[in-house]
Amino acid sequence: MKVILQQDVQNLGRVGDIVKVRDGYGRNFLVPRGLAVVADERNVRRLDHQKREASAKAARVLGEARAAAERIGQTAVSIKVQAGEEGRLFGAVTNRDIVDALAAEGVVVDRRQVELAEPIKQIGVFTVPVRLHAEVEAAVKVYVIQQ
Repeated sequence: MKVILQQDVQNLGRVGDIVKVRDGYGRNFLVPRGLAVVADERNVRRLDHQKREASAKAARVLGEARAAAERIGQTAVSIKVQAGEEGRLFGAVTNRDIVDALAAEGVVVDRRQVELAEPIKQIGVFTVPVRLHAEVEAAVKVYVIQQ
């Protein structure tokens, strides 16, 4: 019996895989629990349609991420902070501060996308990576200046 997996099944396959299983396993375990559907012609066509939609959506999201990365790469932000002797900050510049500065420039990103290893505690110019997609990463220049 061939079935189309609706969820990941350990030692069998991932979502969307068409696998051959024994009749009893498919009929008595996989199908009743909603883990799989029978791989008849109708369900295979539906799976193909869903895969085409998913790939089109993934391509659209990737294109949007690349456009945003280009926009971020051309953007530099300045963050004014209070600093003491030798350029050490009173506090720190975090990813939330960088996101707010980018938003002021008209670029909207989520704070979890800003990959700041540790908060910035010095005055200076920093290049901060922003991961917009699994395949797309941009870098924004952050100028930390004293008030």
